[in-house]
Amino acid sequence: MRPHLNNSGYTSADKSERVILCMKWGTKYGPEYVNRLYGMVRRHLRGDFRFVCLTDDGNGVRPEVECFPIPDLKLPDGLPERGWKKLTTFEPDLYGLRGTALFLDLDVVIVDDIDCFFDYPGEFLIIHDWKRPWRVTGNSSVYRFEIGAHADVLELFRQTQETVRKNVRNEQAYLSDVLHKQGKLQYWPEDWCSSYKYHCIPNWPSNYWQEPHIASGAKIVIFHGEVNPPDALIGKRNRALRFVRPAPWIADHWAE
Repeated sequence: MRPHLNNSGYTSADKSERVILCMKWGTKYGPEYVNRLYGMVRRHLRGDFRFVCLTDDGNGVRPEVECFPIPDLKLPDGLPERGWKKLTTFEPDLYGLRGTALFLDLDVVIVDDIDCFFDYPGEFLIIHDWKRPWRVTGNSSVYRFEIGAHADVLELFRQTQETVRKNVRNEQAYLSDVLHKQGKLQYWPEDWCSSYKYHCIPNWPSNYWQEPHIASGAKIVIFHGEVNPPDALIGKRNRALRFVRPAPWIADHWAE
């Protein structure tokens, strides 16, 4: 997998550039998820940017996307990396990339302009957990940082990973806790990143006759839990006794 320049001709020496980061590994998400994500970003982000996918398989990914191997998390031999892989975005030297990175999960749907995610002030921005807003924990489906600025977060995990894995549920809980203690954690405005599960599906019993909708003010819709975009498009939920109607608007946004 060889990196290449995007249409703007930027190189990794440009320190002021904007970088969209995503990550794909295993077989759960195919290359079409990366390709659709690029298409959504291209439609909703003005100006130049680099689009980088950290992946174990770049086959089928559109040529505008730069593919790099996912950095080694350096866990002891035999331990599964699973959801901790996102922490490798904080490598001190991430393939020579420079500038401001906006990380996006593959299964998000962008529904409005996202220039504001680069303009909003703050050192580290993340979604505030919807279900338990009294907690510090953020949702790492969308987070922004300066590349190379938080290498200490990754190094601390590598040094204390056994303790962390025993006491912390996942990477977003660990990440939020460490940056909160450093006074660097901030959250996106509440309505920018909406949950499909919590904000788009009508409450019972109206979910039986009303279609899911885009929440007011939403710019990115997050699909977490049992629903992903292709399921939501056809009205499928992967839990018993949870009915939802199809959401045809997804097809308008979730496209290459």
